[in-house]
Amino acid sequence: MGSSGPSGTVTGRPAPAALPPSLRARLGPIAAAAALLVLALGLLYAGHSGPGRADGWIRPLPHGVRTPWQTFALATDYLGEPAGAVMLVAATVTLSLLLRRPRAAVLTVAAAGAAVATTTLLKPLVGRTINGGYLSFPSGHTAFLTAIALVLALLVTGRLGLGRTAGLSLVLAAALAAGAAMGWAQVALGAHYPTDTLGGWCTALAVVPATAWLVDGVADRMTGTGRREPRGRHLV
Repeated sequence: MGSSGPSGTVTGRPAPAALPPSLRARLGPIAAAAALLVLALGLLYAGHSGPGRADGWIRPLPHGVRTPWQTFALATDYLGEPAGAVMLVAATVTLSLLLRRPRAAVLTVAAAGAAVATTTLLKPLVGRTINGGYLSFPSGHTAFLTAIALVLALLVTGRLGLGRTAGLSLVLAAALAAGAAMGWAQVALGAHYPTDTLGGWCTALAVVPATAWLVDGVADRMTGTGRREPRGRHLV
């Protein structure tokens, strides 16, 4: 067994990638498409202060959701609030370190920060408002929870050595579940229009793979290692 180096790797063996090699080729086009959809929605709803035609298909109840659904919506919303977000990030970082995935731990912080920063930057640029002037597009809560779900799915994919099909299915399912849960909560509580949450979901899909690629690139340069995907692997 090799000795541990200063960068947290075992001598001659780099730390496991934040972005599993089996998913690199698949997530790139998805991230690009998600970024284009965020751009399209942002241009479509720029400066608006009300729901669009698509938003009319999904509307909260006149008096909001009732218990127990209201409790679920509030609990889900709390995960995107500062206190809840810090706890969720801390738990994910701890899990990553326990599984000896230091790059996943770095990705957790970087991806969550990038998702929140991107939505924060886009909101004043788009200028869409709700509830008397609150900036709404894209939803930061939805982007954050989706980003954490993506990081966890990438962690599991790498840990279990899942192939392209199984790994991609897990990643997309996790992103969809997290995005749908938080998106529903935001719409049910009247904090966002449905298309705001779609924009937040797509923001995470665009930002997380790019951040993972960046984390791996920086780590490989720091440790002087490179990665090549073994031929004949990750075919399914």
